[in-house]
Amino acid sequence: MTMPRDYENQSPTAFQRLPENTRDEDWIKDLLQHGNIARIASRFDVQPFINTSTFFYDETNQRIIFHSNIAGRVRANIQKYPEVCVEVSEFGKLLPSNIALEFSLQYRSVLVFGKAYLIEDEFEKKQVLHQLIDKYFGDMQIDQDYRSATDKELKRTSVYEIKIESWSGKENWKDMTDQSDEWSPLDPKWFDFYKSKKFGE
Repeated sequence: MTMPRDYENQSPTAFQRLPENTRDEDWIKDLLQHGNIARIASRFDVQPFINTSTFFYDETNQRIIFHSNIAGRVRANIQKYPEVCVEVSEFGKLLPSNIALEFSLQYRSVLVFGKAYLIEDEFEKKQVLHQLIDKYFGDMQIDQDYRSATDKELKRTSVYEIKIESWSGKENWKDMTDQSDEWSPLDPKWFDFYKSKKFGE
């Protein structure tokens, strides 16, 4: 009989189903630094909400920066309930098996837990917004290739910092998932077929 876990009195990162897939802090930082998209979960009362956003990880201040419209669900949620969860992930090839529960895919993912706050200081708001742009468009020079944000433009956007309280990282990037000798071996053609095929292609 499986005993229920005490989630209420544990850190949100306390339990990992496959401990061998757990990754250390340096690995987590690396994925946060080069990850493209963050999925940010917040809530309003009992209604959960997920927002997909560009972001950047500020290692010096141990925080995640992102932005949204000046008004909307994200801002309303965070102003009332600052607790958020952030997911950043990458996916590789599909991994076929000869039994149903062993089908898998290559993945890397990080979960971050913390509290989100509006950045009110105009100088800091402008600075981190330009750092966010630099992450994705680092080959372009501010005030040379594009004009910096004006005070009027800054008033039309909300910029947030998520102060990181805990995190976890996991990775499954093996070349082949488990196969079973309780069923006939998988036809090798499927390994070749999915070798370079990614989900959605």
